Amino acid sequence: MTADTFPEGFLWGVATAGHQNEGDNVDSDTWFLENVTPTIFQDRSGKATDGWNRWESDLDLVASMGLNAYRFSVEWARVEPREGEFSQNALAHYEAMIDGCLARGLAPIVTFNHFTSPHWFAARGAWLDAGAPDLFARYCGVVMDRFGDRIRLAVTFNEPDLPEMLTWAGLPDFIPELERATLEAAGRAAGVERYRAGNVMLHEDFAGMRAGMTAGHKAAKAAIKAKRPDLPVGLSLAIVDDVAAPGGEQLRDRKRAEVYEHWLELARDDDFVGVQNYERIVYGPDGHVAPPEGDPVNGMGTAVEPDSLRGAVEYVYAVSGVPVLVSEHGIGTEDDTIRAAFIEPSLEGLRQAIAAGVPVIGYCHWTLMDNFEWIFGYGPKLGLHSVDRETFERTAKPSSEVYGRFVREARGATGETS
Repeated sequence: MTADTFPEGFLWGVATAGHQNEGDNVDSDTWFLENVTPTIFQDRSGKATDGWNRWESDLDLVASMGLNAYRFSVEWARVEPREGEFSQNALAHYEAMIDGCLARGLAPIVTFNHFTSPHWFAARGAWLDAGAPDLFARYCGVVMDRFGDRIRLAVTFNEPDLPEMLTWAGLPDFIPELERATLEAAGRAAGVERYRAGNVMLHEDFAGMRAGMTAGHKAAKAAIKAKRPDLPVGLSLAIVDDVAAPGGEQLRDRKRAEVYEHWLELARDDDFVGVQNYERIVYGPDGHVAPPEGDPVNGMGTAVEPDSLRGAVEYVYAVSGVPVLVSEHGIGTEDDTIRAAFIEPSLEGLRQAIAAGVPVIGYCHWTLMDNFEWIFGYGPKLGLHSVDRETFERTAKPSSEVYGRFVREARGATGETS
């Protein structure tokens, strides 16, 4: 691969999320759902990776890899722990993170809603509530007033298409049943009839939640642009590289229509769209085609396929027509040799997409370190660094060096300095 084929000014980063890293996000809906009985969450997030306290040394890790971008989320539940009350301490914390990025030569890519929302917002029904878009836009405006002048890219939502995608994942029946039981338990504990959240969702709520998040994206974008018209705004989508074997075209296209197309059409009016790709799934006339026996698989049980990134990026651009940010890409595996071998051929596929005319503005690997992976707790491993669950010490994996070396060569080829 010739690294100099990546555009000048290309953003090379890692992606993280507040609730998954910071710890003690006690005013959030996810924290509340983790702590009811029954709960679908296998673990409680607790201290997570203690990122709230270790953010400076974590930024040092990012910079030491030779990267020039860092994607992280501002936690709405910390900024507005109670409706209409904004925490100056939380805003100061995130402002310090922004300035810390800039001091290290890292472009801040800020996600305004990475699944989690305030507990009070969930108690109102979350995105089913008619007032939700305006409440989200107000919060975005407060964040922009504090440090919006220093953000490089703004991501409104993280994977709003994920609930629909999961209906295609062949999950056992007990999963939606436990999701319902968790939300019912939360409603009882909160004393409300309808407790709702962005990452534990009932099938009958899909249409209403989608409508609420669609309106929320538009309202947030307007609020962000009102403060800073030149700031690029988009949303990030979970995108499987869906491939049709002979006879599987109808099934693949139905999945695309159900899961992605609404959001990709919405993104046509945005400045970019985020692609979050982890796998390729092949569809035949009878459904998902399993990988050949003996082939390596990822944590989701699908084939380890580096070329899935190219396929996902090319599909998204063909439908949306706007520049692409790879806002997440990685692999869940306990075996870091698989991850280390996965990175470079994945980036070769991305280079091919760029050479074919897809305007890709950056790539963020998921994730900087092993962390809290939502309902699956601390089991899945997707980090470039491991984390000691007792001391929180970060240890670089070989994949971290592979990615860092590639980025240094790519940036050096375009005349950038690390």
